[in-house]
Amino acid sequence: MSLKNHPHTEQAIFDDQEGAESILDKTWLSPPGFLGWFTHVNQRQIGFRFVVTSLIFFALGGLLALLMRLQLVQPENTLMGAEFYHQIMTMHGTTMMFFFAVPAMEGLGIYLVPLMIGTRDMSFPRLNAFGYYVYLLAGITLYLALFLGMAPNTGWFSYVPLAGIDYSPGQGVSFWTTMITFIEISALTAAVELIVTILKQRAPGMTLNRMPIFVWSILVMSFMIVFAMPTVMVGSVLLALDRTFATQFFVASGGGDPLLWQHLFWFFGHPEVYIIVVPALGIVSTVISTFCQREVFGYTAVVLSMVTIGFVSFGLWVHHMFTTGLPHLGLSFFTAASAMIAIPSGVQIFCWIATLWGSKIQFKTPMLFIMGFFAVFVIGGLTGVMAASIPFDMQAHDSYFVVAHLHYVLIGGAVLPFFAGLYYWYPKMTGAMLSERLGRWSFWLIFVGLNLTFFPMHQLGLDGMPRRVYTYLHNMGWEEINFFVTCAAFLMAFGFLLTFINTLISPYKSRAAGSNPWHADTLEWWAQSPPRNYNFRHLPVISSRTPLWQKAPLYKVTGIRADRREIIITTLLDAKPQGVCIMPSPTYWPFVLALTVGFGFLGFMFKPILFVVGFFLSFFAIVGWLWPARPWLAEKPPEDGHPVRGLQ
Repeated sequence: MSLKNHPHTEQAIFDDQEGAESILDKTWLSPPGFLGWFTHVNQRQIGFRFVVTSLIFFALGGLLALLMRLQLVQPENTLMGAEFYHQIMTMHGTTMMFFFAVPAMEGLGIYLVPLMIGTRDMSFPRLNAFGYYVYLLAGITLYLALFLGMAPNTGWFSYVPLAGIDYSPGQGVSFWTTMITFIEISALTAAVELIVTILKQRAPGMTLNRMPIFVWSILVMSFMIVFAMPTVMVGSVLLALDRTFATQFFVASGGGDPLLWQHLFWFFGHPEVYIIVVPALGIVSTVISTFCQREVFGYTAVVLSMVTIGFVSFGLWVHHMFTTGLPHLGLSFFTAASAMIAIPSGVQIFCWIATLWGSKIQFKTPMLFIMGFFAVFVIGGLTGVMAASIPFDMQAHDSYFVVAHLHYVLIGGAVLPFFAGLYYWYPKMTGAMLSERLGRWSFWLIFVGLNLTFFPMHQLGLDGMPRRVYTYLHNMGWEEINFFVTCAAFLMAFGFLLTFINTLISPYKSRAAGSNPWHADTLEWWAQSPPRNYNFRHLPVISSRTPLWQKAPLYKVTGIRADRREIIITTLLDAKPQGVCIMPSPTYWPFVLALTVGFGFLGFMFKPILFVVGFFLSFFAIVGWLWPARPWLAEKPPEDGHPVRGLQ
């Protein structure tokens, strides 16, 4: 297929000329050096940063969890006081839900989706970079608050009236509301970019029913973010107004309604669980297909199941509020919806079993994590069905049973598949294989550790131990289990530590990966490992769902200019070429804009007028962002690797 006759590509065709790769390298170059780091906009750099940063936050959240377990290792422990315990409990939950799980999945999507659909970048590269800096600044600010003793202490859900100014004076909750609003901007920017990229930049011939399942999962996740995240942003802004300007949105004595906060929060909070789980399901399908060397059984059923989960997840939020006194007739609908979501989840599990059935499974490390996912996620799903029952929920509400269920779902449904994806795509990202021996040790320690940690918590909950308590009395019958759980938590943490060590040493000690070490079928393995700045020398034309397993070689698109950042735009359903789009070049302005927006948000906490100052500073940053420049390389491209100038 050729686009040579397209009106936008009539001149300067470099594809078949000698040195075209060199020109492509310069065109898509990410400037080197410390200052150059702040100008990068390429999807691979930004996606990789999201993944690495989220893993750092995962480690920090894990350390906080170990501190909590040390406090609970024995009754009436004096290792820390109630205030500090509540701060690290809040920081642990906030870190894992807002700063690890969602950004990690988005990071994988940002890195992999353009490669899997055969394009060279995301639709809005500068917006992509802006989203990362917002995420980074929000995380750094929140942890600075912890080190300054100003961290929030009301839990990751910040229920009112506890989070109101009367019961939580000081800046802790203000930090939480500000940073939550701030980081959701990052999530929304990534979601919008992913939706546009997937719908309009697929390689010619990649119709919707040829799209990889992982890309489908990212698309579903992105739409869920667009509909779910604004509610928590609205809620946190209203809470900030209550605290700063004495408005009464959540104050019962002033005519407000504390339950409104719970509705707003859980309308976001429950879909967020599936925002995390749905891309993990895409990882499961991808890894199973590769290590069975066959297509996933029931492609259409698997895709429709993910879409169904996305829809139904918005009808579950009230099952977090069964004990708040809402009308019983209404609660019964949410019980039905909570149980109904097990149906599409079950369909996918049966499709994966059918794929595994009769195949020669290669039990490499990624596949071990997927097997662990099956066991842990099914247990979490079954306890979820139990918690969806109103009578049972009223007994187990706010007990350690819920803590056990939550961690089985999130670690089983998201963390294990994410680590499977990390072992699976690490060779593509770095060009080196991870150590299989360390990987297997890591998996078994994590798998055994998490079951020994969280399964006994079901019993703790049934014995009446409430969650969110910093200590407990002697003779409650909880001592032995808490001691056992704390020891098991360190075993699980050691398993995660082995994977971190593995990722750090493997680039220096492991063998080179090659472009397709797993003999996988999706397009990211068609690129070099790690991919070049421009992802693909030629953009591919797709004629099947498994392009790298087909016997015939891939057709290639010609007619794309090499001296400017061009991508192909295709139709939404059939991926027919529509035109060429020129992408923007590296710049400092996304970083500057993130600073000015952050200044406005943080300034609002101390002096509301500073929000207005931040608004005007942001306006000037946006002007600089949009300032026009030449979209093509200078006549004599620099030979020394300095930033390429003259690009729009």
